[in-house]
Amino acid sequence: MRAILLAAGKGTRISRHFKRPKCTLEIDGVPIIEHTVRILKSRGIDVSIVLGYGCEFIREVLKDYDVDYSYNPFYSVTNSLGSLWVGRKHLPDGEDVIIGNADVYWEEPLIDRLLEDRRDMVMVVDRSRYEVGDYFFYVEDGCIKRYGKDLKIGERTHEYVGLAKISACKVSTFAERLESMVKAEKYDLWWENVLYEYIDEDPVYVVDVSDMFWAEVDYIQDYDRIMEYIRTGDVLSKIDKRFAPHSD
Repeated sequence: MRAILLAAGKGTRISRHFKRPKCTLEIDGVPIIEHTVRILKSRGIDVSIVLGYGCEFIREVLKDYDVDYSYNPFYSVTNSLGSLWVGRKHLPDGEDVIIGNADVYWEEPLIDRLLEDRRDMVMVVDRSRYEVGDYFFYVEDGCIKRYGKDLKIGERTHEYVGLAKISACKVSTFAERLESMVKAEKYDLWWENVLYEYIDEDPVYVVDVSDMFWAEVDYIQDYDRIMEYIRTGDVLSKIDKRFAPHSD
């Protein structure tokens, strides 16, 4: 199995505080992206990373790890779909692939839950985070039916966690759809939009991790929440705090 981590974006909402890629912020002395690479490598998964902003920081953090790199020189004008297209040579042939956003801190068992799911296309979600969050799904019978940042409260059932797995039998068609979307100049979309192309014809399933801790680092408050979780080790005590509206 291979994992592709997307780490090209600048993350303007938090980068002004740290002046380096947010995935290199340290949690308990370990950069977020190194934490993720360690988890994946410990499970025998090959890792590829798409770089962009501040690539030298990420290379330095991971200098002792056997990982493959691609570089997106257009990171400031493309979204993650463009970055994944740049790293498309790492989409495996005949193997499952995990694709994830590198700026998310995941509790280690969360990865195992995804690996245990053998369905063809699976996205990781949190059903406890449908009121306040960043990107939402409406899920019915375990499958994604609607998606978007602007789904109204009554249309949301889960928040997206920034991680998905695609089985070997779907990787080639996934790569073809990715290529078609770039040719149609849709590189300003998120990479997940390639998966959404399947929804009307093939099920895109979800795996729920609402009992585990995770946090995407978009704001300084997100980083503070991770540090507090590491300090206390208490997932449940963080749930209400994670609902707190973001502020700049």
